[in-house]
Amino acid sequence: MSAETRDSVLDPAALRRLERTAQIDTGLLAVDFSPRDTALTRALSEAEVLFTGWGCPPLTRQALAGMPRLRAVVHAAGSVKGHMTEAAWERGITVSTAAAANALPVAEYTLAAVLFANKRVLAGAEAYRRTRDRVRLLEHFPTVGNYRRTIGVVGASAVGRRVIELLRPFDLTVLVHDPYLEPSEAALLGATPVELDDLVRRSDVVTIHAPELPETRNLFDAARIALMRDGATLVNTARGSLVDTQALTAELVSGRLHAVLDITVPDVLPAGSPLYDLPNVLLTPHMAGSLGGELRRLADTAIDELERYAQGLPFAHPVHAAALVHSA
Repeated sequence: MSAETRDSVLDPAALRRLERTAQIDTGLLAVDFSPRDTALTRALSEAEVLFTGWGCPPLTRQALAGMPRLRAVVHAAGSVKGHMTEAAWERGITVSTAAAANALPVAEYTLAAVLFANKRVLAGAEAYRRTRDRVRLLEHFPTVGNYRRTIGVVGASAVGRRVIELLRPFDLTVLVHDPYLEPSEAALLGATPVELDDLVRRSDVVTIHAPELPETRNLFDAARIALMRDGATLVNTARGSLVDTQALTAELVSGRLHAVLDITVPDVLPAGSPLYDLPNVLLTPHMAGSLGGELRRLADTAIDELERYAQGLPFAHPVHAAALVHSA
């Protein structure tokens, strides 16, 4: 992992847990797998487990040649696609990820976005800021609220499932679309499975939690965005590539739709983008995932997995190569 990741994710308590669990030098950090440092080269040659995070380089055949004893990778972050190569899978390396832990703050952000969107909190705050006087709420917001609203969840990923779970206490109708979700699974989640276009047409808020795949690029193109009902809100905490930014921007500039966007294409929008200033858009800088104290959850989850491995137990959060075909 990168030095920044180590310093952010692994606090002193986490480092002490690591030292109790494994033979490890917590001051030894690999930022690439072709080190000139002899101590690091020796450590990699003897390593049975890699404890990885954001910034982990790919496990190429050349890199793996220098790690003959490597048997497992414990990832203290989300997706492992960036470093788990075909060569690593062929080697039979066992893999775990803290993606489930990282899903929690994203789902919490989404819940807040859904509830605030239906309550028109942004518009209310803007009206209050502009008038600096009593706002005639029933006049300006005669139809706001969350009672009996319809929420469409696109993707029954770890985040999507947690979002559905968090929505249960509210008087909402929850629709879900995921081509890999069985109707019986949807019923257990407490959501109604529907086709994507049907979900888009019926929902007051559409929230995206699908993976970034070739077939999901511009999943929300101009035609699909046009299906959204007037006044609906699009929430994207997944990947920017799933939404045609130009098409969405046109709808938002017109005022027909609302949006909560934590991720866009490009990752940082041009300074002249109207999305920064539109009153119907909440734009945040990719902050839905784990930050600050939430990073401790990633460390705890990964160290839990390392402890299970040390005890000869299977990982609680394993990653399988086949599943990566249709997951993040």
